[in-house]
Amino acid sequence: MNAPMTGGAEQVFARFLDLERQTRAARNPAQLAYSLVNDGQALFGFRHAALLIAGKVQAVTGVSTVDPNAPFVAFVEQAVAQLFKLELLKQARAISPTLLSEPIQADWKSLSSAQVFWLPLVDHQGEVFGGLWLARDVAWNPPEQILLSQLGDTYSHAWLALQPRKPWRLRWTRKRQVALVAVLLLGLLIPVRQSVLAPAQVVPLGGRVVAAPLDGVIAEFLVKPNQAVKTGDLLLRFESTTLKAQADVADRALGVAEAELKANSQRSFADTESSSKIDLLAARVEQKRAERDYARELLKRSEVRAERDGIAVFADADRWTGKPVQTGERLMEIADPNQAELRIELAVGDAIALAPGAQVALFLDSDPLQRHLAKLERSAYEAQPTAGGQLAYRLDANFENAPPRIGLRGTAKIFGDRAPLALYLLRRPLAGLRQSVGL
Repeated sequence: MNAPMTGGAEQVFARFLDLERQTRAARNPAQLAYSLVNDGQALFGFRHAALLIAGKVQAVTGVSTVDPNAPFVAFVEQAVAQLFKLELLKQARAISPTLLSEPIQADWKSLSSAQVFWLPLVDHQGEVFGGLWLARDVAWNPPEQILLSQLGDTYSHAWLALQPRKPWRLRWTRKRQVALVAVLLLGLLIPVRQSVLAPAQVVPLGGRVVAAPLDGVIAEFLVKPNQAVKTGDLLLRFESTTLKAQADVADRALGVAEAELKANSQRSFADTESSSKIDLLAARVEQKRAERDYARELLKRSEVRAERDGIAVFADADRWTGKPVQTGERLMEIADPNQAELRIELAVGDAIALAPGAQVALFLDSDPLQRHLAKLERSAYEAQPTAGGQLAYRLDANFENAPPRIGLRGTAKIFGDRAPLALYLLRRPLAGLRQSVGL
């Protein structure tokens, strides 16, 4: 059983002054909270005390860290919430269990002592922002209640000195909270333009693709990336040793076939057998001539030249030099630097309804503060895997003004139709919920 304060008036008054001194000595809210629930135990003999601020327990006697899920903490918060609804927290008073609901009374018997005194903490406007739940087994006598009321003023002044701003729960009344929720709900109905972000690259518009004209090994590149070229300029060479040998062998084989045809033609006047071979030898000559022409054409193709004016668009010459390539493999592109378009890879998860002519804003990685406007020209109906292994739709957009340099990359913001703000914010979560739940 806890004992109430005893001793002479001088001793009680000395303890009371010392308790006020300890309260003022606190340097932060944590120290003050610990002092409020522990230091008065010697004077008032309570079994336990709980400090509540804005309806939440901040400190408990003998506990360094408050567990918000502890049974006693939950009980005290529920009991104080019911007393708040009954408007019984504005004055310091002893609390009777009969004021509370039956479930709270049952918890009171098992979690708290029989005699409880509520000591409110009041701000300068007279509004309660917190309080102390003081519990012991002996009833609170009038002198103790007077001292506790005086001590409550000290506690309130000390707490407001260390933490002058009200907790959010008290700064916003219930009416204000309801009004704020209503404004937020109405705000979710505001129509806004849908938009998505996707990686993009500036690519040539109407460029001429330079593909490998034959199977072989590239010997050297004679141009550099983004170098200006003219029609007929030599771009690259293939390894031609084998091609030269094949052309020489084909030329010699043609000479042999022509000589054999000529000899048989001369003997055909006197030799019937030679006359019968002329047609066969003539066909063989044509065959060898075609083989020679093909070998010469391959040798000619070993040197790739530009078919139009522009710049050579490719990544790195060293990537191709010495590498075997196949016929038709893309090597570079000759493009007009003043004609470019925007290629966008829109991920399947970010896809929204987009119509031709939708506005697009490009922010380059090299110049993120400048915006380049474009108009959506076309979008693919089928998603294709990207270099990163992600499924994405290809979108093409035309620049409204002078295009940036070909090859630059950045992030494109594509604008769609207007939709409620709620749909704009919750589109991805709703899509994920539908995929997982099927609703």
